[in-house]
Amino acid sequence: MNGEDRRIRIVAAVIRDETGRVLLVRKRGATVFQQPGGKRDPYDADDLATLARELREELGVTLVPGSARHLWRASAPAANEPGHTVEGEVYAVEVAGDIRAQAEIEELRWIDPAAPGDLPIARLSREHILPRLPVARP
Repeated sequence: MNGEDRRIRIVAAVIRDETGRVLLVRKRGATVFQQPGGKRDPYDADDLATLARELREELGVTLVPGSARHLWRASAPAANEPGHTVEGEVYAVEVAGDIRAQAEIEELRWIDPAAPGDLPIARLSREHILPRLPVARP
């Protein structure tokens, strides 16, 4: 390698509904679903500023102040950038407002983290986030 940093640092949100299902999003032009969130911008003060911005832009919702709880850090091969590794700070959050796909988000899915079925899911979510979450309630 030529010294190029092949890591993509992101902040990922775990948003659950009243039954415990988890929200996944698919970006326009992508084939896999992933957690809402995104890359830190230089003007973001911290992880929570990034999350608040991304959730507002992508889903039209507001991050509920004081609701974010850091779960863990995880990494996996990037789903949409071959040869790169995505490193994510994962937070459980609550949001206010009606969740809707906007900006680069093309599709939303609510899934049971214990039974995602054959939905194509990014490895960070499928291997390092969903299996560690408590199961959805019936």
